[in-house]
Amino acid sequence: MTEPNIIRLHYQRRGDPRHQAVLLLHGFMGSADDWDEEITDPLVESGLQVLAVDLPGHGRTVVQGDKENYRMECVATAIVNLLQELGIESPHLLGYSMGGRLALYMAVRHSQHFRRIVLESASPGLEAKTVWYARVLADAELARRMHTQPMEPFLREWYAQPLFASMATRPERLERLIARRMENDLQGLQMSLQGMGTGAQVSLWSELPSVNLPILLIAGGNDSKFCVIGRQIETRCPFSSLEIVPGCGHNVHFERPREYAKLVREFLHD
Repeated sequence: MTEPNIIRLHYQRRGDPRHQAVLLLHGFMGSADDWDEEITDPLVESGLQVLAVDLPGHGRTVVQGDKENYRMECVATAIVNLLQELGIESPHLLGYSMGGRLALYMAVRHSQHFRRIVLESASPGLEAKTVWYARVLADAELARRMHTQPMEPFLREWYAQPLFASMATRPERLERLIARRMENDLQGLQMSLQGMGTGAQVSLWSELPSVNLPILLIAGGNDSKFCVIGRQIETRCPFSSLEIVPGCGHNVHFERPREYAKLVREFLHD
């Protein structure tokens, strides 16, 4: 008998449920717990309610059925369904890295459900087929390493990449983040990588000019790759603007949570 396809998204909700909502989407290996009080408190105090979900393969979200449930289009549909179940209409949408790619996908394919979009260190996928194929191979190699290498050494190697090097300036927070990452299910992470990794994502570049929602792009000044991508998105999306935070790498909200919250709050209340 075929197992039914079910995605039960675990979520955390803060603030007055009568207030305008902002939905937060974490990055690969993250969870709703990544959005700590330094970020959520200023948003709630400004009159927003905050909804953070665990994406499939992460945290306490439950996925039953086949691997299609981890694909971006299925995850997007599950999020829209959750918003309807909770009675949340036209929330703002914020995503980081993998969650940012998902947020941009939803801004393109489900724009009628959202109001304003914040994309941190996010991309619309890959344009060139040669680059795409190389990324597919890289994602497959990453999945293999996750399967063969103990989780803690893998995580320490992951966060030693130049992309994340400046996170070491907050060592206590980094240790807590690594401890949270170790709570994830390894198979779930692999399924998420196969379904929502950059190599698995449909390219959205050609659809960017049609996005009519206001978009705030955030990138760390030390993350040259995503500064370039942010500028490219800004030139193609008519209602977008880019903020580069000096001295930060890929994970701006981890390194500069107060500055990050200020940028987001001002944009959402503009």
